[in-house]
Order: sequence, then structure tokens, then C-alpha cells
Amino acid sequence: MTATDPALTALAQSWCALSLLHGRIEAHIERALQARHDLSAREYSLLDVLSRQHDGDGGHLQMKQVADAVVLSQSATTRLVTRLEDRGLLERYLCPTDRRGIYTNVTEEGLALLEAARPTNDAALREALDEAAKNPELAPLVRVVETLKAPVPA
Repeated sequence: MTATDPALTALAQSWCALSLLHGRIEAHIERALQARHDLSAREYSLLDVLSRQHDGDGGHLQMKQVADAVVLSQSATTRLVTRLEDRGLLERYLCPTDRRGIYTNVTEEGLALLEAARPTNDAALREALDEAAKNPELAPLVRVVETLKAPVPA
């Protein structure tokens, strides 16, 4: 394959379309969450991921798992956790069985903000997808996103 190979060019164009769709959705959600809840899309995502933890086996996420879930580096995730902890939305504590481990939980205030912000996030996502569906290059991707089903936990 060469750089001018039509298959490579089509693949690159598809990747650009996917990147464009992601960027538009994220920007739309970001504006809505900031305006209504003083919350960034990354902060919302972090609160959402951490709110799904449980006390059972494998229920608490390690910082690397959290970083992977919110698509940030571990250091950026740590800074984000610190920022939300400073706002009283998260709290950290030592793992009771391994004093080297640190868990992060969403506070009651954080859960309340997450629940208040969830309808905003969902509406902004729907609006962004509806707007993107009007673009012939993005419409097929929107259809794919709309047909995806969330994985069922084992």
C-alpha cells in the first residue's frame, strides 16, 4: 500500500469523519454541562464512572482503570480527581486490605450533581447526534452510534 492508495485514502476520510463527529458531540455536551452545572464533560464522565463502583469483588476501580474509562492519562486523571475532591464532589480513602491502594468515591454532593446533570448530558448528546445526522458524511456514523448497545456486565 502506498500513501495514495484509494483504500488508505478512504480509511483516512472515514477516520476524519469519526473524529469530527466525536469532536462535535463532545463540544456540544461540554457547553451544555458548563452552562447549566459548572461541570466539564470530563468531570461528568469521571463522576459517572466512579458512581458505578460497588463494594463487591472488583467493585472499586484502580486509578489506571479510571483513567482508561475516562480516556485520560493517569496523571491527568489524578489532577481531575483532585479538582473534584477540592469541590467536595469526590473523596479518597485508603484501601482497607492494602494500605498502598487508594479508592475514590463520589460524595452525596457529587451524586446529586451527577443526577442533576444526567438529563442535560443526555439531551445534549441527542441534540448533537440529531444535528450531525443532517450532514451526509456523518449520518452513517450517527446511525451506527444509535444502534450500538451497551455491554451487559458479566
